[in-house]
Amino acid sequence: MKTTKIKIRNLFGITETELDGKNVEVTGKNGVGKTSIIDAIKYALTNDSERDYILKKGETEGEILIETDTGLYIDRKKRANQADYKSIKDGGKVVSSPEAMLKTIFTPLQLDPVKFIQLSKKEQNRAILDLIEFDWDLNWIKEQFGEIPPDVNYEQNILQVLNDIQAENGHYFQTRQDINRELRNKKAFVEEIAGTIPSNYEAEKWENYDLGDTYKRIEKAKEINSRIERAKIFKDSYDNKVRGYEAEKEIQVSSEREKIANEREELSSSIERMKAEIKAAEDKLTTLDGKLTDKIELAESAYREKVAKLDSDMQVADEYINKEKVDTSADEEEVKTAEEMKKHLNEFYRMKRLQEECEKLADESNGYTEKIELARELPGKILETATIPVEGLTVEDGVPLINGLPISNLSEGEKLNLCVDVALSKPNNLQIILIDGAEKLSDDNRAKLYEKCKASGLQFIATKTTNSDDMEVNYL
Repeated sequence: MKTTKIKIRNLFGITETELDGKNVEVTGKNGVGKTSIIDAIKYALTNDSERDYILKKGETEGEILIETDTGLYIDRKKRANQADYKSIKDGGKVVSSPEAMLKTIFTPLQLDPVKFIQLSKKEQNRAILDLIEFDWDLNWIKEQFGEIPPDVNYEQNILQVLNDIQAENGHYFQTRQDINRELRNKKAFVEEIAGTIPSNYEAEKWENYDLGDTYKRIEKAKEINSRIERAKIFKDSYDNKVRGYEAEKEIQVSSEREKIANEREELSSSIERMKAEIKAAEDKLTTLDGKLTDKIELAESAYREKVAKLDSDMQVADEYINKEKVDTSADEEEVKTAEEMKKHLNEFYRMKRLQEECEKLADESNGYTEKIELARELPGKILETATIPVEGLTVEDGVPLINGLPISNLSEGEKLNLCVDVALSKPNNLQIILIDGAEKLSDDNRAKLYEKCKASGLQFIATKTTNSDDMEVNYL
C-alpha cells in the first residue's frame, strides 16, 4: 500500500503543501518547515505529536489528507474553536475503530529510522522486541504460572517480562537504575550550577549565602517537569498502565486470599480442638455425682473386704512371715519409663505436624523452581509461533539478535537496512518511510538508503538541512 496523495494545510509551520506519492527529499535551512511535513504525516497516522502546537499560528483549522493506491483515505482536521475532525475510510467505507486499524499498517521504525540509530542499546533492543507479534495478556501469564509473578514490569515486551521473572538480580538491577538515574540528575544539576558561576567568583562573599529558597524553587520545578513527563508517558501507555494496575490488584488479592486461608485453617483447627475438649468436660461433669457414690460404696466395700481379708490374712499370716518378699523393682521401673514416655506424646504429634508443613514448603519451593524453569523455556516456545518481523531475527536472554549479532553491533548502514526490512515485512503495511534529518547520515549511507528504498518499492520522504533560505521539494 503506497500513498498517492499527501496534502497538508495550516499544520505546524506549513501553509499548504501537496505531495503525489513519489520519493522526495525536502531541503532548506532550519525553520523553513521541512520537519513539519514529517510531523504532519505522523500526526495523520498516530493522532499524536510531540509538538506543543499542531495548528499553525493564527489559523482556526488545519488539515492533513492522505490517500493510497488501495483506497485508504485519511483525513484529519485540527480545529481551534471546535472538536477535531477525522474521517478514515477504506474503499469508500468508514473504518470502525480507525485509530486501532491505523496502528496495524505501520511500525514505529518507519516513522523515524534516524532517531532509531541514535537510541541507546537498551532502547533499540526494546524497539525491535516490540515488533515481535505474540498475543498475550495477564490471563496468559496466570495460565502459565498459576499467578501474576510480583516485582515485574508488565508494560514491557513479553520476552522482557519473562527475562525479568527468571532473573536473579531483577530487583537489584531496578534499584541500580534508580540510583544511576538520581546520580545523573544530580550531576546535571551540578554542571548547571557550575555553568552559572562567573570567572571572578568571590567564594568568601557567598559562603554564608542561604541557598534554601533556590533549592526549593529548583525542586518545585523538577516536580512540575516530572509531572509533565509522567503525563506524556501516561498518555502513550494508558493500556499498559491499566495492565500494570491489574497485575498489582491480582497480586494483592492473591496474597490476601492466602493469608485469610491460613488464618481460617488455624482458627478452624483450634475451634474443633476446643469443641472436643468442651464436649469431654461436659460428659464428665454429668457423671461426677454417680462417680462419687460409686467411689464411696467402693471405699466402704473395700474397707469391709480389707478388714475381712485382714482377719483372714491374720489366720494365715504365720504361713508367710518367713517367706522372701517379691521384687517389684522391674515393674516399677517399667511404669516409670511408661510415664516418662507418655509425657512426650504431645511433642511427638507436634513434630509430625511440622514434618507435614516442611513437606508442604518443599512442594512450594519446587513449584517456584518449576516456574523459574518455565520462564526460561517459554521464550523459545513463543518464538516458534510468534510473527517475526524480519528474517534472521532471534532472541537470546531477552536480547534481540540479527543474524546472530546484537543490534548494538550493527553499523549505521545495517541499522538503516533493518528499518527498511521492517517496513517491507508486511506487504499490506503502508509502504513508506520517513527520514527526518538525513544530513545526520554519512553521504554513503544516505545514498545507499535511498537506493534500497527505490529498489524495494518503498516510498521515502526525507528532510535534509542545507543553506537554502527556502524549502525545496526535490523528487528523487
